[in-house]
Amino acid sequence: MFSYRRVKNDQRDAADLADLLRMGRLPEAWIAPPATRELCGWVRHRAKLVGLRSNLKCQVHAVLAGAGVAVPMSDLFGPSGQRLLGSARLSLESRSRVDSLLGLITALDVEIDTFATLVAGRLRADPGYRAIQAFPGVGPTLAAVFVAEVGEISRFARPGQLASWAGLTPIHHESDTRVRRGRITKQGSRLVRWAAVEAVQRVPGHTRLGQRRDRVAERRGRSIGVVAAARDLVTLVFYGLRDHHLRCLAAPAA
Repeated sequence: MFSYRRVKNDQRDAADLADLLRMGRLPEAWIAPPATRELCGWVRHRAKLVGLRSNLKCQVHAVLAGAGVAVPMSDLFGPSGQRLLGSARLSLESRSRVDSLLGLITALDVEIDTFATLVAGRLRADPGYRAIQAFPGVGPTLAAVFVAEVGEISRFARPGQLASWAGLTPIHHESDTRVRRGRITKQGSRLVRWAAVEAVQRVPGHTRLGQRRDRVAERRGRSIGVVAAARDLVTLVFYGLRDHHLRCLAAPAA
């Protein structure tokens, strides 16, 4: 609107901004306080370290696959997997790469545990942090992501706004009587969206969230079912952070 005006100066700009403010249409930006920014920095740094560790683990699997070593266990880096890595017959080049990668993974484990301890110490007395850990699939790590990324829950008037901010609501196009909904927007915090999806994929099928996920998945596919359950979880997180107690966790009666 401003760019197409024939006359543009500070006086006109101020008048237009005042009109938008009077009508409640002036968008506002929320700036997190220093303590929240510090917590968010710790959480994001830990998430990046976990991503680096996952990449290194994939490289170990790639080296073993290239050397023709079968991996029968689900966790290569557990006790049985460590025995396999130590006894596997590898060439000098492959063995040096595996040893180097394992050393980097060990170093990252220490750093990840350090930042997890920092975050847990900061949130130990937070009632919302303790409340949302009772939700299925939400442990200390995912709860810390929700608390750090959301910040002050009072800036959202209703749970739908939080779900929209997290990018879990579908794109909506409407013209006259024609309405078309597309994929989710994927706007807002990528970590909150990841945490919600990660949590609902691990919940048992007999829970409310699990039933919601499986019911939608039967009709529209697994991915859409997971997103629908993640949106419901974000709603529960909204009330957990706001009211500090649980809501609607029991599965509906048959």
